[in-house]
Amino acid sequence: MSDNELISKFSNIYIMLLYSIMTNDIDRVKHFLSNELYLKYKSIVENHIKNHETQMYDELNVYKINIESIEVIDNKEVVTVRLISRYMDYIMDNETKKIKSGVNTHRIEKTNILTFEKNVGEVNKKVIHTCPNCGANLDINYNGICSYCNQSVDLKEDYILVDIN
Repeated sequence: MSDNELISKFSNIYIMLLYSIMTNDIDRVKHFLSNELYLKYKSIVENHIKNHETQMYDELNVYKINIESIEVIDNKEVVTVRLISRYMDYIMDNETKKIKSGVNTHRIEKTNILTFEKNVGEVNKKVIHTCPNCGANLDINYNGICSYCNQSVDLKEDYILVDIN
């Protein structure tokens, strides 16, 4: 996979993560996250639901993303990227629609260091991924659930997000 393809993939995963938080549907990106990150963001989403609030990321875009390093550690290919994003970041009360905290008047810029990993030697063996249950083609940015048979799908050869700083 070329550097540009990796950058595009990692940018999409980041955007899908924030969108999943915003829509209170973290399971949508579960297959892109390590178990630790999944549990962390699941707890955040559950807290927002309990408090009848929504985390908003309006006008979200990835401004810049660079690969900082690619290395092999403990039989894992580890890729670290620096991602600069711009968006309005605020929490909205679901009942009153009022802003509880954050910025909704202008976009702010945030820099994150994201770490992705995959098993060494694992490659995307197929250009088109298919559901192991029904054989339907899966979208490249699939949400982990087959849209035809609702079976959970896990592509073990792909990168997962293991850390965000």
